[in-house]
Amino acid sequence: MTGRDTAGVGTDRRSDFGELHRRVAEAGLLRRRPVYYAVRAAALLAALALLLAGFTALGDSWSQLLLAPLFAFVLGQLALLGHDVAHRAVFADRRATDLAGILLGNLLVGMSYGWWVEDHNRHHAHPNREGHDPAADSVLFVRTAEQALRTRGLRRFAARHQAALFFPLLSLQALGLAVATGVTLARGRIRYRTLERTLAVLHYVLSAVLLALVLSPLRALAFVAVCGSLLGVYLGCVFAPNHKGMPMAGPDAERTDFLRRQVLPSRNVRAGRFVHFVFGGLGYQIEHHLFPAMPPPALRPASRIVRAYCAEIGVAYCEAGLVDSFREVVRDLAEVGRSVPAGTAARSAVPGTGDAR
Repeated sequence: MTGRDTAGVGTDRRSDFGELHRRVAEAGLLRRRPVYYAVRAAALLAALALLLAGFTALGDSWSQLLLAPLFAFVLGQLALLGHDVAHRAVFADRRATDLAGILLGNLLVGMSYGWWVEDHNRHHAHPNREGHDPAADSVLFVRTAEQALRTRGLRRFAARHQAALFFPLLSLQALGLAVATGVTLARGRIRYRTLERTLAVLHYVLSAVLLALVLSPLRALAFVAVCGSLLGVYLGCVFAPNHKGMPMAGPDAERTDFLRRQVLPSRNVRAGRFVHFVFGGLGYQIEHHLFPAMPPPALRPASRIVRAYCAEIGVAYCEAGLVDSFREVVRDLAEVGRSVPAGTAARSAVPGTGDAR
């Protein structure tokens, strides 16, 4: 889907975002919400404590697998809270932001905060731009015909059938985050390397000890597999509808203005409050990209302002229902997958390196 890049509407592209920012600010939607975040954090920590207590009390039983989806959901929600922290939606001070983010990411979720911030900031700077957006270089999915033709072996088979494998591949997301964390903390250059390494190791050691004390090895393995797979699917489903299947820019494409760079490759999920709660507010992806520090309660009213303003200046504003969003994503994956010739060797020199639409 592409936007009408019209100019004959009485506005200067360079001032388009400035005018939108003024309208959103005047509506009071850019202020921080400390009470909201305090309640949200307290509720999630209480939920995690209750789950840990229930896990210990239930003992060595296959019934523990019923708790695995709840653990996955709470860990996913903690990761989404860490996402807001990283965008400085919670604290203005950088030191407080980094400390809270490391506690949430490394200690509670087991994911390197420093790695994720660097990766995610690049995504926000260049959404859906090949060779610049890390989310465009996924190991799991190919999003362009050029990428598909560069695949080989098992990777090529997965690319050809990626639409059918969409949800199974998402189950590997949590494992991918754990691997990225391990590699980063072992040899990466991050701001608080010692603290991050200590808390991440503590997360995995405490998790392993708890599993060993409560469950038999087979049940522990099953619990980790179910919880990790569901966490991957959950996080993947939160982020997949946001940009996949949307317009891409080539690695050498001319840089456009901020508003169009953020709006045109983004898709909102049109849904009720419960779905947006589950998505941590990221179903309002357009507003999130325009105003990354905006807290979730402000995103819905902001969307009305942004939608009207985009119509005013002739910029396409994409939103779709939850089911339709995933249908568009899978349709796009299938289209790219069909571009993979069966049984042929990968081309050795294909320009472009992107992986997101």
